Amino acid sequence: MAKSSLRISLSYCFFDCFVVKVRQDKRIINKAVYVALGIDRSGIKDVLGLWMSENEEAKFWLGNLTELKNRGMNDMLIACTDNLSGMSEAIAAVYPKTEHQLCIVHAIRGSLQHVSYKHRKVLVADLKPIYTAVTKQEALMALEAFATKWNQQYPQIAQSWYANWDNLMVFLQYPNAIRKVIYTTNVWNL
Repeated sequence: MAKSSLRISLSYCFFDCFVVKVRQDKRIINKAVYVALGIDRSGIKDVLGLWMSENEEAKFWLGNLTELKNRGMNDMLIACTDNLSGMSEAIAAVYPKTEHQLCIVHAIRGSLQHVSYKHRKVLVADLKPIYTAVTKQEALMALEAFATKWNQQYPQIAQSWYANWDNLMVFLQYPNAIRKVIYTTNVWNL
């Protein structure tokens, strides 16, 4: 990737992935392209980096974030990601003051991965009070109600939300206008 100078402090930085078809070894295969998109205090978006990797791990993300820092990305207030392996550790190492918001949409999709089709609609409706809560305490009570109802059939869902709780609920400390921006990594329509 080109080495441009950033010299900025960002309000938000979104890390996501899209899949492209590439020709490799005389075959067409899918490859993940990871993208970093920054939004500065004026609301201006900028693609900060694109990376391809066979795997995503702490070392991969640490290298990418270090590259951004070396190119001049001084700081970021909030990093929004899906639950990428090693991302939390890399953010803490390179940008220790940055808050890490996990994508609620990805958390919901992950929750539905092993859910029977006949339960999906009701289960999604039962998750909604968690991420639409006004306060973190209200969200926690909604998660506890969810766990009480669904732990018998799908204990891994509440376990996952509890395990990632601090990073899932960062957005609740901000006003609604900011919540709408940072609760998901899908910023292309902002």
